[in-house]
Amino acid sequence: MSDIMVIGIAGGTGSGKTTITNQIKERLGADVTVITHDNYYNAQHEMTLEERSLVNYDHPDAYETSLLIEHLAALRRGETVEVPVYDFSISDRTDQTTTVAPSRVIIVEGILIFVDKELRDLMDVKVFVDADADVRILRRILRDVKERGRSLESVVNQYLTTVKPMHELFVEPSKKYADVIIPTGGQNIVALDMLVNRIETHLKA
Repeated sequence: MSDIMVIGIAGGTGSGKTTITNQIKERLGADVTVITHDNYYNAQHEMTLEERSLVNYDHPDAYETSLLIEHLAALRRGETVEVPVYDFSISDRTDQTTTVAPSRVIIVEGILIFVDKELRDLMDVKVFVDADADVRILRRILRDVKERGRSLESVVNQYLTTVKPMHELFVEPSKKYADVIIPTGGQNIVALDMLVNRIETHLKA
């Protein structure tokens, strides 16, 4: 459907992607559908919990991006899709899915969504949310400890061994594909207003 706009919102962990996404959703409501790349982490049923804890979840290979591409293309055609549900407490995909119907605006969010060209090509607007590394790690710690029940030691260890190296290898270089870069993340009200105005123009067309 040519009247569907797809917006990709990327950026490092803790940069403010979800804040920007939620604020757009709050302002525009039912006209916006949100899909997160995190829901497309590979199923790992055959692995033990200990084995899953050793997986590099910040590498592109940790995701079934081909399924996200398939679903996004279907949504653009006006079709409904069944999005996987990922359980972070067990580091595995569940047997459940969430039914997602197309809307006038589809937001795809994730740290690595600009890495794959086929996925990028499905996006009309690509937004990179930027933030200082120290701010991002603090937000990551608060989120993983409070919301995902992880220990401080495990979060810091993961950040140093995989998150930071993968950010430098994949996430930061993908910024060059962005049409819009939003500094200071979700606190940048001016940039958010401009993005919302762009979407509203599309909705009125």
